Amino acid sequence: MTIHTALTGPFPRSEPLVAATRDLDRARASADAVEARFVEAEREVVELEQRLGLDAVTGGYLRWADLFRPFAEGWRGFTVGPVTRWFETNTFYRQPILHAPPERVGSVVRAALPPSSVVEPSRAKVVLPGPFTFAGLLDNRSGETREALTHRFGRLLAEEVRDLHAAGYATFQFQEPLLVVAPPKGPLAEAAVAAYKSIGSAADGARTMVWTYFGDATAVEPLLHRLNVGGIGVDLAETEVDRVRAPPDHRALGLGCLDPRTTLPEDPAEVARVVRAIVQRVHPREVWLGPGGPLDLLPAEPAARKLHVLPAAKQLLDGPGAAG
Repeated sequence: MTIHTALTGPFPRSEPLVAATRDLDRARASADAVEARFVEAEREVVELEQRLGLDAVTGGYLRWADLFRPFAEGWRGFTVGPVTRWFETNTFYRQPILHAPPERVGSVVRAALPPSSVVEPSRAKVVLPGPFTFAGLLDNRSGETREALTHRFGRLLAEEVRDLHAAGYATFQFQEPLLVVAPPKGPLAEAAVAAYKSIGSAADGARTMVWTYFGDATAVEPLLHRLNVGGIGVDLAETEVDRVRAPPDHRALGLGCLDPRTTLPEDPAEVARVVRAIVQRVHPREVWLGPGGPLDLLPAEPAARKLHVLPAAKQLLDGPGAAG
């Protein structure tokens, strides 16, 4: 069994970067100056990821104001809507408003990723909204049903994956908190399966994973196991350890072992104990460890302290007496 570590979502912006973007909004800084600040901040996150030995790097997704913003601003059919609370957290996103069936306009994701000089595509993890969560959290004024939109977003995101994979990107993660917060049934569940069938076909050998958080994954486990992806991630702050099951067909198991809802860093020994108990019971071929949800729920310094837990726990798991 192989154990990997990585971020599972955006890293918080530093205070200098927040100040720079605020100055741009108030016409007190140039776009070129803020771009330079973004690149500097992305390099800092990459350096942290590499120093900690994480197996995929992200650059922190610092250019993404929220999970949906590149699409709401770049795809046809959308406008950017009001500030809306992000689940039961103290963070917010601007809810996309969909006025007509969505259409891609080029690769909006590629433009929102760090430049290849900062993050080499072959080592990068691309984090995207899951089609079910995307369709469920927007303000739908398009006339299309939620089932149709879920399926359509699967096809559109599959096109993004195909283009990015052709450009050298090989690891893709889809954020699906709504799958566990409000599990779909009937036609809506089938629409989610169809959406990931499109994504899986487009991935063509790339690593793919659905990451769930903010809810217990147990109730929706049969549906998660039907999704055409290479792995399933669960939030251990919400899913009981003894109820975690290995995905079928030798797929990877993601374990969200860092809780972004608290600034208190986890004990690496306790993380290793929990992971070892799961591994000894379900025998996954591959495990990915990371934050249960997006670390940008926290300020930058506490988030960095939590990330240091991952290599310490991995070292304990890889040491003498490791399971697997």
